[in-house]
Amino acid sequence: MIKIDWQVRLGLTLIVASIIVYGFHFLIFDDLHHILIYLIGDIGFLPIEVLIVSLIIHRILSARERKIRLEKLNMVIGAFFSEVGMWLLAFFSDFDPSLSKIKQNLIVSNDWNEEEFLRVEKLLKIYSYTVDMGKINLKDLASYLVAKRDFMLRLLENPTLLEHESFTKLLMAVFHLTEELENRKSFKNLPESDVEHLQGDIVRAYSLLVVEWLDYMRHLKENYPYLFSLAMRTNPFDTDASPIVK
Repeated sequence: MIKIDWQVRLGLTLIVASIIVYGFHFLIFDDLHHILIYLIGDIGFLPIEVLIVSLIIHRILSARERKIRLEKLNMVIGAFFSEVGMWLLAFFSDFDPSLSKIKQNLIVSNDWNEEEFLRVEKLLKIYSYTVDMGKINLKDLASYLVAKRDFMLRLLENPTLLEHESFTKLLMAVFHLTEELENRKSFKNLPESDVEHLQGDIVRAYSLLVVEWLDYMRHLKENYPYLFSLAMRTNPFDTDASPIVK
């Protein structure tokens, strides 16, 4: 109600100001005909002005604001991969018995174009992610994730995450896995049903992580060549990867 009253007052003030200006014009020049010509002309142009301001300019400004928000979000995603994501990718993929089926498709290079990213993205969405639970050290995984929990909580508090649904799902999946592991006092002699449950949580996080990583690599290649260079040299799927520039 307060907002409406403020707008009404402003509108009335502008109308009164316009009447005063036209009144001065009439008093000085005594030319009503001239005033009406310009007044009608201005009113005739008003719909076009509204179109330009409300639709075109507003859309341009909205697009610019969205681009700025997405840039901030990609900074958050980059922090996640640097702090948590890359380690998890390397850890999960080491225990993926079927990784050889897609491994070569994940060696991203400077030669990749948008079509190549889309091709691999489609491949990753139909790939059957799995991990060998008999080889995974759940205690080490739990220790790592619990140590990173505060960092992930701070990411969840970032309002820009609302702009990126897939990354939010990934973060929630990793955080859920952290809670599942933390709430078990021991990982010895777990029943088969519980092992399968944990495997499902790991596979969920793993599958979302790989797809999000590929999208992040695409963003780096398009916008930050120097960051993309390091990302290629530390690719967790490339056994020959080395941060050393050769």
